[in-house]
Amino acid sequence: MGSIKVQKLSKSFGVHTVFHDVSFEIRRGERIGLIGANGAGKSTLLKCLMGEEEYDNGAFVVSEGESIGYLQQDITYADDVTLRQTITEAWQDVMKLEKDLKAVEKDMQAHPDDEGLMNRYARMQERFEWLGGYEYESMSRKIVQGLGFSEADMDRPVQRFSGGQKTRINLAKALVRRPDYLFLDEPTNHLDVDMLEWLESYLLSYGGGILIVSHDRYFLDRVATGILELSHGKVTKYKGNYSRYVEQHAQQQKALEKAYKKQQEHIHETEEYIRKYKAGIKAKQARGRQSQLDRLERIEWQPEDESLHFNFKPVEECGQKVLVLDKVSGGFADRQLFDHLSLLLRRGEAASLIGPNGTGKTTLIRMIMGEKEPTDGHITLGSRVHIGYFAQEHTDLHGAWTVLDEIMNDFSYGEEEARSVLGRFMFRGDDVFKVIDSLSGGEQARLALLKLFLQGPNFLILDEPTNHLDIPTREVLEQALLDFGGTYLVVSHDRYFLDKITQRTLVLEHKQLTEYVGNYSYYREKVREAQEAAEKAAAEAQGSSQAQEKAAAPAVKKAEPAPAVKAPAKAPAYGQAAKLEKIEMKIAELEATIKMYEVQMNMPQNQTDADAMMELTREYEVAQAQLDEAYEKWEALAES
Repeated sequence: MGSIKVQKLSKSFGVHTVFHDVSFEIRRGERIGLIGANGAGKSTLLKCLMGEEEYDNGAFVVSEGESIGYLQQDITYADDVTLRQTITEAWQDVMKLEKDLKAVEKDMQAHPDDEGLMNRYARMQERFEWLGGYEYESMSRKIVQGLGFSEADMDRPVQRFSGGQKTRINLAKALVRRPDYLFLDEPTNHLDVDMLEWLESYLLSYGGGILIVSHDRYFLDRVATGILELSHGKVTKYKGNYSRYVEQHAQQQKALEKAYKKQQEHIHETEEYIRKYKAGIKAKQARGRQSQLDRLERIEWQPEDESLHFNFKPVEECGQKVLVLDKVSGGFADRQLFDHLSLLLRRGEAASLIGPNGTGKTTLIRMIMGEKEPTDGHITLGSRVHIGYFAQEHTDLHGAWTVLDEIMNDFSYGEEEARSVLGRFMFRGDDVFKVIDSLSGGEQARLALLKLFLQGPNFLILDEPTNHLDIPTREVLEQALLDFGGTYLVVSHDRYFLDKITQRTLVLEHKQLTEYVGNYSYYREKVREAQEAAEKAAAEAQGSSQAQEKAAAPAVKKAEPAPAVKAPAKAPAYGQAAKLEKIEMKIAELEATIKMYEVQMNMPQNQTDADAMMELTREYEVAQAQLDEAYEKWEALAES
């Protein structure tokens, strides 16, 4: 089994050490999550491995012929480059080989007895097949469709897509060649829940090795087989998913702290003895203890990384009814997003608003905020309700101001008071003089959250509040919301976050609002139960229909049952095991493909397009038939 190895890698920027002596190995079939606080060096490490940054010392070893796909953040494209050109670019070597094959075919027609040409053609054809040459068009189409793009999007310039769509295009480029290894830097950014689940299914079916930088804890729980934690410039590897990492990390930190404190006590006692007796009658013993102390291997332990610490101001009590939607409709002149939505949100409730991208979640929030009028119906806020709004674009920040100016000007604080509250949000020293437009996404999110807390609202509307936040900061935000005494409505794709902080789930889909009295996991369980019930009902209906047809048909003699065949006691031969493994990989790929078609069929733009739905349904049925056939082959091989 192949692997890639990182050996004692080090990287510094001037006097600042990003990481030091980093070593780990990723084998094919492993899916490793790389986690750490913002600024720990995760993206820098990926860039070093991909040759985009030079590392100072160490080595990165990749076996000959092994390929790596890379998803990075913030890629720029030329103005006229289309989506089709971008995806096709990934297959340039395959397309060149295809062209060369056709040229050799012509030569073979002219020289049918040339064995050298035939051998060359056979080698080229074998490589073409190995590179996926016979399926690159269908593979490209599956990936692109799975990430939410239609055929009509293929000839649009990439620069005209939104930031979220560009992220998905970059993801498509990384996935389309199905390389031996994947390096993914925040692959879940800007993906809605359906696309997240498609990506999870795809990666679970992927046979290569994967290194994933992500703050999405739910995603890491679903996908990761191991966790690499980058902290204080060093990497520690843990087995299992994110939840297993949390358990192991807590146990290790507790044991390490205990051992460290015990050693420090020993060192202190030894130093006291040396100080007391170094010039007395026990000087020889003191020198011996000093020698032992010099040889002692010191335990390195540091407290957990400093994080935010904050709480909301005590909230002003408001009326029992916080928000009422009465048959609210809305959208644009050319497209209605939702119709006759009704909702009652009571004081103290914690609700999430979820649904596929483009269904109107942000539009509905703008209506609640009074920034947009409904086309029909009424929106009413309760008495003494004070809204605090967190916008994912941070439109309330003044880009030309410094961080210090933002707090002093908006809240009439003096410099000392402003520095004090900023320090609680980890803006210290010269950081307060940074211009807001120069801040990272995570820093802008922290500043926007600080402003929100200082406003003292009793009704929070949060639009993707965890975007750009690292895991420690997300955990602090979760605890602050749990301690918050008011009401909040959260729009988020962070499923782990929603599970922690909400008790009502509102799903905006197919122009309607459906309510589930529980968190995200409760909602998914109810959806699965409904799907299973529908499948069971369909199977029973089909069985009943077949029974009626059988009853109406002329009677035939019942065949004698075939004698039972005892399964062989011996394990399958190597060749058979290899065939089984190949079929299992095919099954996993087909299951991911079927999931992709389900995602596409549930997208609003496709449900209103009869031609698109017909094509998707046809491709879904073809994939389902291929899956059934693959299962039959697997069963036949397993029984033989």
